[in-house]
Amino acid sequence: MKKVSFTQMSEGTAADYEYLDELENQFKKELPTKLLKALAELEYSLSGYQISRLEHVLQAATRALYAGESDQMIIAALLHDIGDDLAPYSHSEMAASILRPFVSDEIYWVVKHHGLFQMYYYAHHSGGDRNARDRFKDHPFYDTAVRFCHEYDQNCFDPNYESKPLAFFEPMLQSVFSKPLDSDPEQQARYGA
Repeated sequence: MKKVSFTQMSEGTAADYEYLDELENQFKKELPTKLLKALAELEYSLSGYQISRLEHVLQAATRALYAGESDQMIIAALLHDIGDDLAPYSHSEMAASILRPFVSDEIYWVVKHHGLFQMYYYAHHSGGDRNARDRFKDHPFYDTAVRFCHEYDQNCFDPNYESKPLAFFEPMLQSVFSKPLDSDPEQQARYGA
């Protein structure tokens, strides 16, 4: 395989960076496949619940689908816990970072903060503050985050719920991740949209 000429980025040529851009664009196209693989691995993540973490996110996405949510919100529900294995202390932020270029600011914010908002349902049982989410009470996306956790997270641990299979969501995931949003100039500069 061809290699660039430099050993320090400051020494790279236009031809080097053009070549790397081609490779990176090919690499980015593989993201949906990589995400599906990571989701499938959730089958073996975080035991103790009545269902696997994969079934949890499938229930979340299926509920969002049946509720008539946008494709972005359905895929956010599908990916909201994808960071559990690699970022157990910051899984919300990891999932939000993956979604950031492809979803609205509102959905990004909801996923980024869903871990804190989800604490409402359990923190008081383990010495935590179930109302920690209230520090965001005046935020414009607060109600959406409350609704997301109530409808697509806290209630998605049911072993009798019939979720759509992961393969069902593949075309939607491919579509959402087909191109970064370009409505925001900062996002255009950040993601090259």
